Amino acid sequence: MPEVLRIRVGVLASGRGSNLRAILGAVEAGRMRAEVVVVVSDRAGAGALGIARDHGVEALFVDPGQHPGREAYDKVLAAALEERGVGLVCLAGFMRILSPGFVRHFEGRLLNIHPALLPAFPGLHAQRQALVHGVRISGATVHFVDEGVDTGPIVLQAAVPVHPDDTEASLSDRILAEEHRIYPEAIRLFAEGRLRLEGRRVRIVGEP
Repeated sequence: MPEVLRIRVGVLASGRGSNLRAILGAVEAGRMRAEVVVVVSDRAGAGALGIARDHGVEALFVDPGQHPGREAYDKVLAAALEERGVGLVCLAGFMRILSPGFVRHFEGRLLNIHPALLPAFPGLHAQRQALVHGVRISGATVHFVDEGVDTGPIVLQAAVPVHPDDTEASLSDRILAEEHRIYPEAIRLFAEGRLRLEGRRVRIVGEP
C-alpha cells in the first residue's frame, strides 16, 4: 500500500497550548492527513513548547529580543518554517501581529482560531466584548489570515449560547471546547485539499 502523503504543519503559539493539544490529539488519532513538525513560540516559557516536547514534536523558541522589529522577526519565523517544509501554518494563541510580508508569503495556507463569531468582536478580549454587548450567541471561528485583524475568509464556525450568569471565564471555557473541535476539523479539510478560496468566501468541496 502506498504511504498516504501528510501535509506538514507548523504551529505558532504564545500560551498554554490547549488548541495545540487538541490538534496533536487529532493527528495521533489518525483523524487527518497531517503531522505537526514544529511548534514555534515567542515566549521561552510557553506551555505550548512543553506540550510539543511531550508529543515528540520539535519545540522552537525564537527570541524577539534577538530580532528587533516585526519584519525582521517574521523573516526568521518564515525561514524556520520553510526549512522544515511546512505546508500549513496554524496560529494557536500567537500573541504577535504578523507582518504583511509574512502573511503574503503564506497566503492561503495560514489559519487562525478566534473566540467569537467573526466578523463580530475581532481583536483581543472577544469574550468580554460579547458580554459587554449583551449578545445571546457567541462562538468560535477558524479563518484564513489576511493582512487585517481577524478579517480573513471564514472556514468554519461554531455557535455557543451566552448564559445570563456567564462570566468571561465561564464563557471562554465553553467557547474553548468548540475551538478544540473545529480547529482540527479545519486542518483536516485543508489537508484533504477540500478548501477552496473564492474571493472572501471559502467553499468546502464535497459539501452542498
